[in-house]
Amino acid sequence: MWKILLEEFIGDLKTQKLRTALTMFAMTWGTIAVVLLLAFGEGLKVAVERGLINAGERIFMVYGGETGMIHEGLPTGRRIRLTEEDLQLLLRSIPEIEMGSPSYGRWGTSLKWGDTKTNTYMEGIYPEFSEMRRMFPRAGGRFINQQDLEQRRRVLFLGNDIARRIFGAVDPVGQTVMVDGLPFTVVGVMLEKFQDSSNNGPDEDRAIIPASTFKTIYGRRTVSHLLVRPRSIAEAGVVKSQLFRVLGRRHQFDPTDERALPMWDFIEDQKMTHSIGLGIQIFLGLVGAFTLLVAGVGVANIMYVVVKERTREIGIKLAVGARKPHIMAQFMFEAMLIALLGGAGGILFSAAVVRLVNAIPSENPAMVYIANPILSWPIALICVSILVMIGLLAGILPARRAAAVDPVESLRYE
Repeated sequence: MWKILLEEFIGDLKTQKLRTALTMFAMTWGTIAVVLLLAFGEGLKVAVERGLINAGERIFMVYGGETGMIHEGLPTGRRIRLTEEDLQLLLRSIPEIEMGSPSYGRWGTSLKWGDTKTNTYMEGIYPEFSEMRRMFPRAGGRFINQQDLEQRRRVLFLGNDIARRIFGAVDPVGQTVMVDGLPFTVVGVMLEKFQDSSNNGPDEDRAIIPASTFKTIYGRRTVSHLLVRPRSIAEAGVVKSQLFRVLGRRHQFDPTDERALPMWDFIEDQKMTHSIGLGIQIFLGLVGAFTLLVAGVGVANIMYVVVKERTREIGIKLAVGARKPHIMAQFMFEAMLIALLGGAGGILFSAAVVRLVNAIPSENPAMVYIANPILSWPIALICVSILVMIGLLAGILPARRAAAVDPVESLRYE
């Protein structure tokens, strides 16, 4: 039976080439609209999330602020200055904290290698900083480790852009750089990453040294900020409230005083970014779905015209013994096959476009959001399934009309 249906479809295709081609094009275009819109939407969502995560993954960046509430007779406006001891207290007191690091920051640090000299932002940190801020070393180098911290070594980790400016094509690892007049050995260079959020500039343009070395050289006691990572996103709320409780007791401020501890909450930012990205995808998916619906209406109209034009043919088939289910199957098969072929063509074209766009160099930061479509094959297969359903629904009514034709009346049809 399927062979007969296919032969009839091919025969109809040969006699009605233009109409069938236009119908298939409508389904192809609808598929392209859905798949490409969702692919670009997914690429945009992933790029925004990656840009945020690459600045800090699942962390709280805690700053010392000013008290905004009277607490136990103490006035408002008192400065809260955080130290490494505060971090150690948090790690001991809050079991939900997975890891932490201080950040001692300094602008205008001078780096000199040979005749090349530049200024940058430098940070003194713990080894855990690498994972929390996603500053991973390129092959052949490493990040600051625990021995560097304990022995106060003069070792330097560089962002990829500042390393390129200083060393050019020379491998920086093992080179000696003068940092504010003191010799430091470069132990690693950051693996290039996309980052659209930052504090004190992008990571690719900064220098990193051990916190102990920073304190020894510059005599700093207070940190620029503390970085804290909860063990899981589910425990983030507990960690956040405990931060205020523990540090509030230590620095004597009200645990509900948010001005005392300004905080960059990367976890909430990531949730918000994910929700926005999901909203964009839903919107684009609806636009594409309406395009598919229009294409489905087009298939239904075409099938009605086909039934009308082939009324005599249908009557002859019924007169010589064809059953109504066979007549219905013929038109439903044609509608579904048109939808399936149009959908397959749309998916193949969309895959080619996605591959072509992804091959375009995206050095321009703006292009990272645009030229980064991600084709989801499950979504593509769902689109094909929906197209088959649309073809089925578009063919049912015309097929029922065809099967209900009176053989005698149809033979009189002109």
